Amino acid sequence: MAASVKTLSVGEQIQQLNAARKIVLENAAYYDRIVKGILPIIGPSSPVELRRWGAEFLAESLSTPALNSRDKENLTVAILDTLRLLVESPNEDPLVLKASVIAAASAYPIAMRWIIHNSYHKESWESMSAIKARILRIWDGAETPVKICCIKFVQRVVLVQTASNGTEQKINGLDVSLSMIPPNHPLLDPRVLEAEAAGLLDRMLGVLQDNSSDALLVDATLNTLSILIRSRPTTSNRILNTVLNFNPLKLANSPMTPRTKVLIKSMEKTTRILLIHLLKRDPSSPMVPRIQQHVDRLIRSRAEIFDEANRKRAYAQPTTAEYTESKRQKVDNAASQLPVLAQPPGPQSLAATFTLTSNAGLQSFDATQVPVALAAKISVMTLATLSQPVLDQALYNIRARLSALYAAAGPVQPAIINPETAPLGVEEDDDDYEPNFYAAEDNEQILNKLDSAPPDEPVEQAPDASSSLAPLGPFKLPPPPTLDRDTAAKVGQIAASRVFGPLPNLEEAVLRKPKAGINRLAASSYDRDSWLTLITRLATRSAAGLEGVSGGIKPEDTEMALDRTRMSLSNVIREMLYNYVLEDWRRRIEVAVAWLCEEWYNDQLTKRSKTGAPLHYEKWALRLVDGFLSYITAQDKVLTRFLAEIPELSRELLGRLKSLCGDPTTVQLALTTLLYLTMMRPPVREIAMDTVAEIWVEYEEARPLATKYLVKWRPGFIESQTGGGGSGQGAAIAAR
Repeated sequence: MAASVKTLSVGEQIQQLNAARKIVLENAAYYDRIVKGILPIIGPSSPVELRRWGAEFLAESLSTPALNSRDKENLTVAILDTLRLLVESPNEDPLVLKASVIAAASAYPIAMRWIIHNSYHKESWESMSAIKARILRIWDGAETPVKICCIKFVQRVVLVQTASNGTEQKINGLDVSLSMIPPNHPLLDPRVLEAEAAGLLDRMLGVLQDNSSDALLVDATLNTLSILIRSRPTTSNRILNTVLNFNPLKLANSPMTPRTKVLIKSMEKTTRILLIHLLKRDPSSPMVPRIQQHVDRLIRSRAEIFDEANRKRAYAQPTTAEYTESKRQKVDNAASQLPVLAQPPGPQSLAATFTLTSNAGLQSFDATQVPVALAAKISVMTLATLSQPVLDQALYNIRARLSALYAAAGPVQPAIINPETAPLGVEEDDDDYEPNFYAAEDNEQILNKLDSAPPDEPVEQAPDASSSLAPLGPFKLPPPPTLDRDTAAKVGQIAASRVFGPLPNLEEAVLRKPKAGINRLAASSYDRDSWLTLITRLATRSAAGLEGVSGGIKPEDTEMALDRTRMSLSNVIREMLYNYVLEDWRRRIEVAVAWLCEEWYNDQLTKRSKTGAPLHYEKWALRLVDGFLSYITAQDKVLTRFLAEIPELSRELLGRLKSLCGDPTTVQLALTTLLYLTMMRPPVREIAMDTVAEIWVEYEEARPLATKYLVKWRPGFIESQTGGGGSGQGAAIAAR
């Protein structure tokens, strides 16, 4: 590919390279071939346009999710030399340098993982180390866009060269940390790398420690700290203390220019969003009170600063009556001297009378073709930028046209009263008519008179021979359009979503009141708990007895009945309630327990009534547990609380805990949860111990802790398994 493009111009080469990029976007299998093919033509001696394109393509190739880890390792090893030449080139173009640093940020963890498993390839680590050293040297003296990319690169270096908490690798499998390096690695010394990462972190936090006024660098630094706090526990306290000591409102002491306002708002908003994210991510952290206090202080200080600025601006305007009166007088005098647009002779339309422009093209334009939203936006922007004299000119022209129309119409003649249709026998020439003024009847007198009056008899009117119109029949409204099942389902979903609308605006209950039981009032107070109780009962009790398929339905109507059940309002609310709980399941575990209690109660009533309606408790309990297990960590004791408080536990529900035993970090959580249920819920003791026994059989890593519990609560099981007694309890568990 390189030989074929050397004879072409730069523009033609760019076109061919764009075609190659289109190919790899459609099929990722061509990445390796095309990346290696363009390396000879994007070196430091190539034209700047080709170097820009090549650096951006390398960054894009290393960050694409379409390639797996092995393919990215092959690409990284192949491009390290070219990337090193681009970074070390003196007086390099800023755009090339920016894209090269971004590519190096994506390549660093990949190169580290490659070196960990391939210690013989010393050249790759030397190239990567040279790239890192060059980026750290140009960090302080580079332009701002390049500095931002350097901050991102340093964040990746700190991530790689510090110990992980073990949760990120389970989630995405791409977390590279210091924990992966073996102690006797010939090229990598964990102690040296960790010390370097600590120094780079201090250098990166220096922007915040110095209370810098460069909003771009401050925002770039703050945006890189979230993942460090979340996944690197050794750096979290240092970063949090630095962020909490950082004052994003420092510029408020300087003159408040528009640029200063933008800088203050940007830094304050970025700081506040980072802290709020940390509060939501780990609500049980001991730093939560301090973080919440700092967020409240930022919000209050920001409001005081900008409210004070607005008040000063408002006080600067004169408000005396003499000034406004004289000002209005000048405008009126100026408007009275404006020329009036001449009107063509003949009748005038309303559009021509009230038009604001004399342009014939604009007057003939059909404004109804413009969308309403666009028309409103144009109108607002036009009125905001319109000068006062132009508006006065247009209004004065409209008043002048109306005055001319009134003058051309002449005096208004009084209407002549027809004696035959004159009301109350009043004739045209009855000048002595004086109306009788009686006290008006109130509403009660009128109603009493209507009640005591005899019913009106229909008066038959003789048909008028001179009239050709047929008598009018009774007026009937047209029947409503038929509502199909799809439309009904959409309307039901809209109605259900509106039920969840007030939740974000409702406050938590100030005092924790003891629950009054299953028969408590759903909305005794207008707080979040009452509204959630109302929602759960709408989902569980609103259609109780209406979801079943009765015996009178024909077999061919069964599918229609099942569709109606799936589209029911209750199921839509259940789905939205499930999503609401999983959005923040650690804090909303009480909502999940209350919901399942309502489902269990409804299922018990359904079983008694024997209507054949579907049962919901087991289905939604399993879905909630599956949703929790997707995000569970070793510290999430709320899972134990959830299983201890829901009304009923089944073998299938407890069997979901076995999936936690595949991860060494959550084995103890699964087994201690089963032990707690064994001790505190005797009705499920046998099921819980059966699950522990199955874990002992299926997961060898969990056997030490499971053996401890089985020896106490199920004696003889271990002996039956280790002594070859397969017909004992182990066979019974296998049969179940």
